[in-house]
Amino acid sequence: MLSKRTVMGLVTAALLSGAATAQAEDSLRIGRSIARTGMFAVATPVQQQAYDLWRDQVNAAGGLSIGGKAKRKIEFVSYDDQSEPAKAAQIYEKLISNDKVDLLLAPWGTATHIGIAPIVERHKFPLVGATASSTLIRELGLKYMWFTEKMPDDYGNDLPKLLGAVGMKRIAIIAMQLPLALETKKFLVPALQKAGMEIVFNQEYPPDIKDMTGLLTSVKSAAPDAVIGLSYPADSILYITTAREIGLQAKFQFLEIGPTEPFFITKFGENLDGIVTLGHWSPDQKAWPKARPFFDAYKAKFNEAPDYLDSVSSYVSAEILQQAVEKVGLDRAKLREAIATGTFDTINGPVRFDGPTNVGTPNGYVQIQKGVAQLVWPDQVKTSDFAPKGPWK
Repeated sequence: MLSKRTVMGLVTAALLSGAATAQAEDSLRIGRSIARTGMFAVATPVQQQAYDLWRDQVNAAGGLSIGGKAKRKIEFVSYDDQSEPAKAAQIYEKLISNDKVDLLLAPWGTATHIGIAPIVERHKFPLVGATASSTLIRELGLKYMWFTEKMPDDYGNDLPKLLGAVGMKRIAIIAMQLPLALETKKFLVPALQKAGMEIVFNQEYPPDIKDMTGLLTSVKSAAPDAVIGLSYPADSILYITTAREIGLQAKFQFLEIGPTEPFFITKFGENLDGIVTLGHWSPDQKAWPKARPFFDAYKAKFNEAPDYLDSVSSYVSAEILQQAVEKVGLDRAKLREAIATGTFDTINGPVRFDGPTNVGTPNGYVQIQKGVAQLVWPDQVKTSDFAPKGPWK
């Protein structure tokens, strides 16, 4: 026969086990992949931090309200996609089919979004994209993925407007052979030609490039007014290092992705000043009242400023998902309809979609000035005027 103490111990253990199971069942499980390793890994911490901040804020408020009713605490389920789109596709299949997650958040990068698009489309599982954009998703008519960032045709068509406004005439283009860069270039070249600007250099380079000396020496020889680098973070580092070493001087130097990430300021200091990059957000834009509180909360939690592109687009994607779930719950068909047709109050102002395209947020460009990213275009949202890049330090 069992002693009284043993029986009580078994009962207690059973009760604790039941409580743990109930707690696990009550959590809201949100899945995603993340590039912890591989070529994209240098860029992903700012996305992860934005997601973590959002989760912690929601959980501190009691959890995410499901259809305006019961609240559930958020639990993340994530796996390393190793910066490989095919691996990410396998992970999202696992998250949906095996892990049975309630919701999905976006991975990092355009190539990865393209890789997982068939998975979310086949399962009819809504995903608000972040740190990415692709006209391919629009052209294929896919209905379960949206982008909080602007589209490559926005980037390509609008950049010549900024170049023209600041007097640039001779343009050099270098482009990494990855989807966002190539899609941007597809629209940029004809837009430059239409604007009457001379393309004095135009060359692509592979994603695994290790040395830009020859490439940028050729750019320097072309004597451009503006260098347009359609780059990702790792090659943006390589560009700045090499351009400084060889003394590549151009009044306008643009790198597509990377310069607003905090580690760029730490690594390059004053040499980052004058670099222009993608960005349509600022904590100092008074039209977006949620922007400054997000900046302050992010900096307090992580002891660094957010990335003005990837941190923002990731947090905005989570805000949209939250507001849609609060409205209609977890039914995927209702979620898709809510995201496709709704207008969302975010740290980047009102966001709404036409197909996968964010048509609520104006496109923009930022320039690093005295270590701070300032919106310099368009006029209606800019926080500072463009300043020609000075000599390297």
